[in-house]
Amino acid sequence: MKPAGVVAGAVGLTLTLAVAVAAQQAPAPAPRTPPASPSAPAAEEPPPAVVAPPPPVITAPTPVPIEPIPDEKPAAKVKAAPAKPVEPQKRVRAGWAIIQALDKVTAETLRFEVKVGESVRYKSLVFTVRACESAAPDETEPESAAYVLVDSSPKPQPGRPAPPTRQVFKGWMFASSPGLNPLQHPVYDAWLIACKAA
Repeated sequence: MKPAGVVAGAVGLTLTLAVAVAAQQAPAPAPRTPPASPSAPAAEEPPPAVVAPPPPVITAPTPVPIEPIPDEKPAAKVKAAPAKPVEPQKRVRAGWAIIQALDKVTAETLRFEVKVGESVRYKSLVFTVRACESAAPDETEPESAAYVLVDSSPKPQPGRPAPPTRQVFKGWMFASSPGLNPLQHPVYDAWLIACKAA
């Protein structure tokens, strides 16, 4: 009968040889990869690299030579014909002028008519009317105006020579504005009332 130590050594040697033979015959195991987790996303391939387009090539414009402008006379401007003006209507000529006179000393007033081209005496004044006209129909404001000459001609006194006649007023009198061109006299005052048709 063999001792136990020898038997154990033989068994160990047998096992060692068996393992060595198996290692030579068995293929090399594949490297272990961890199992894919069902919740983990699949590995994606990296996106391709984006290549930026080259910048556009800007070329400077070709300079255009400036040609000198020839000295020419500008074309004559054609003037438009002016619009035909509207002819104003003529003022109405009257044959008589109505004048009112005032004696500042006695406060006496008198209204009288003077025919155009004739003269009328009021005390020491002589009124001569050269023209009397009223506003035209196209005028907005009614107006009457008379061209009057006023002479101071006192009556001669018995036994005395007649005093010389002198003109005290000459011009237009306006019915609507008696103070525009008034008669300047120390004793008498007079103004135009209206023009009267013949």
